[in-house]
Amino acid sequence: MYTALVILAVIVAVLLTLIVLIQESKGGGLASGFSAGNSVVGVRKTTDLIEKATWTLAGALVLLSVLTVYTPKATESATNVVTTMKMNTPAPAQNPASPAATSAPAQAPAK
Repeated sequence: MYTALVILAVIVAVLLTLIVLIQESKGGGLASGFSAGNSVVGVRKTTDLIEKATWTLAGALVLLSVLTVYTPKATESATNVVTTMKMNTPAPAQNPASPAATSAPAQAPAK
């Protein structure tokens, strides 16, 4: 899931970069090369569409960034599972190979 979110964030970032480069600045920008699109749709409609696309992609990038921060990585979740399994495993039983060594030595009865 983490990898998918990172890939989507990169795609959105690239699209946002392209949309920002297309926008018309005070000097004309790259939008001046899209004059054919302006004549079909209209200058105002194209500007509105590019502005809405910019805000939508910016919002999507922020959302994906926040989701990526709070989504655990695959390595973290696997480590957590192993750690949890180690904590919940009972301690191994002691080997009763020499029971005399663990018990008190026998004493002779008092006379």
